[in-house]
Amino acid sequence: MNLDLEQLKKDHKTSYFALEYERLLSEEEKVNEMVRDDQSLRDLAEEEIQNIKFQKDAIERQIQDLIKSEKENEEFPNEIVLEVRAGAGGDEASLFAWELAHMYERFTESNKWSWKILNESTSSAGGYKEASIEVRGKDVYKMLRYETGVHRVQRIPATEKNGRIHTSTASVAVLPLKKKTTIVINPADLEIEYSRSGGAGGQNVNKVETAVRLIHKPTGEDVRCTTERTQLGNREKAMMMLTSKLQMMKDEEEARKYSGDRKAQIGTNDRSEKIRTYNFPQDRVTDHRIKQSWSNIPGIMEGNIKRIIDALSSGVIGDANEEE
Repeated sequence: MNLDLEQLKKDHKTSYFALEYERLLSEEEKVNEMVRDDQSLRDLAEEEIQNIKFQKDAIERQIQDLIKSEKENEEFPNEIVLEVRAGAGGDEASLFAWELAHMYERFTESNKWSWKILNESTSSAGGYKEASIEVRGKDVYKMLRYETGVHRVQRIPATEKNGRIHTSTASVAVLPLKKKTTIVINPADLEIEYSRSGGAGGQNVNKVETAVRLIHKPTGEDVRCTTERTQLGNREKAMMMLTSKLQMMKDEEEARKYSGDRKAQIGTNDRSEKIRTYNFPQDRVTDHRIKQSWSNIPGIMEGNIKRIIDALSSGVIGDANEEE
């Protein structure tokens, strides 16, 4: 294994191992010099060389494990922004959007992840017009990455007098907050709005314009963050959200270019793709990408979605109707 020790020393996670490896190389060279000066020490030196090699191999394995872990963390970060937005269906769509957010919140609790609402806009019915939530925890993106898309609900709304089934939609976007991104945002392309944060948070919330809205003028994409105590904190969080959104748009565009080669894969991570239907009268949730259905909607809406997550992760195609 060829190690770039100078590069490894720049990373605080690998610097100790790089310095230790460098020390072992120095010891190895001293032992070799000793043998060159005195051949009678060859047997003793060989034993020492083997010991040094054993230590070097151990360090190389540890460095490889760290690099592998870093790559996995970059591909599947442990921090996301979950966006839920009401679609077609008026108040019923907003209520469904709230229920989806609740479903993910309960799933978050079962995994001992953290859940923090960054911004929310409610309807007159008490549902969500839209909401942005920061979720942190081990494997959060790996597990939730296939939730991006349009979710459809079929049921009889509480306000429906004639017992007709209505169809409404809500969209979900799972935005990974990656440390490295290919997106570079030109400050000239940003429009920034400041306002007062609403809700709980003390007197400061109502007196100071801490809430931040960023608008990316070339694309029209916008984000809003209200939960940090300072304007700077909300701006930094909003910038991370916007960068992630623009990265998702770029990834969607790339996916569409190569869609012909992706037929065997699950979805395209496209926010406009209808991915799942929640049919309440038939007590059935169907994921259209893997053609699989599950019963017990009340349990699913309370966050019992691990079997769905597992099925999507394994990519198993089937028509079986799984029972609890």
